[in-house]
Amino acid sequence: MFAFEQYGTNPQASVEDLKRRLARWTSRKILIPVAVILILVWLASGIYVVGPGEVGVVLQFGRQVAIAQPGLNYRLPSPIQEHHIVDVRTVRSTEIGYRTVTQRSGATSVQRVPAEALMLTGDENIVEVQLFVQYIVQDPVKYLFRARNPEATLAAAAEVALRSVVGRNTIDHTMTEGRVEVQSQVADYLQRLLDEYETGLLATEVRLLVVDAPDQVRNAFHDVVRAWEDRERMVQEAEGYREDVIPRARGEAQQLIREAEAYAERRVLMAQGEAARFVAVLNEYKLAPEVTRDRLYLETMEEILPAAETIILSSQIGGDVLPLLPLGEVRQASTGVGGGSR
Repeated sequence: MFAFEQYGTNPQASVEDLKRRLARWTSRKILIPVAVILILVWLASGIYVVGPGEVGVVLQFGRQVAIAQPGLNYRLPSPIQEHHIVDVRTVRSTEIGYRTVTQRSGATSVQRVPAEALMLTGDENIVEVQLFVQYIVQDPVKYLFRARNPEATLAAAAEVALRSVVGRNTIDHTMTEGRVEVQSQVADYLQRLLDEYETGLLATEVRLLVVDAPDQVRNAFHDVVRAWEDRERMVQEAEGYREDVIPRARGEAQQLIREAEAYAERRVLMAQGEAARFVAVLNEYKLAPEVTRDRLYLETMEEILPAAETIILSSQIGGDVLPLLPLGEVRQASTGVGGGSR
């Protein structure tokens, strides 16, 4: 419009003038620098940064060709190559049977999901189970390209593994002493499913949070669990009492055995000593029978009557009135008279 107003009614002159101006702008002096700048910008678009705990997957025409480590990296610009960054360090989690809800105030609450939590056990009872799973990305290539939605696949696989394992066990076993075993079986089965589905995920922790009966029969099952715990406690107390009594009884038995052995040894030695003494007395008796007999008689009387007063009389004194005399009183009287005379 400006060109037509400037040159009046001569449109051909205005067209020629525009062509001359365009020719100046499209000359090589202008196009080459612009093209170089555009090429440099295009090449520079291949620079990218991989953060700590991340890896980069480089694709060339849709095929994976390299794995980039944390730091500054370069790839060929699009559409030749492209990259995807995957966080392989962050521990992620999923919840089966419940959901953690964060309120506007920042407080958290647990919301039950009965459709996921309620399941049948091996003895055809219903149990409510809540499962918590933590996982990381183990293979970023499989995580990106082998499964459509790895997180959703993991949640579905965790529910399948949980229902399968609980369905093979009784409700009492699942709720009481078999809880750790069930948890371990769920973890193994879940990892096998993740590997079969090629999700590239690794389950680092699988934990049963709640294993309980439905609300309608929960109190009755709690009574059963308490009875089972009381039984286990009493068994433990009995085993502790046994561990305390048996060693003490064994010690007392060993002590009695040692005392009996010592007593037997002492009696044997005493018997041997008595036998040796008897043999010695026998030898003496053979040499002097009368003297030995009298000595044995006197020693025996000393042992039998240790506190009796002994008076020895000569056999030359007559024996008619002497057994009737109070010799002890006579001697005491004579002793008293003598003392008074002094």
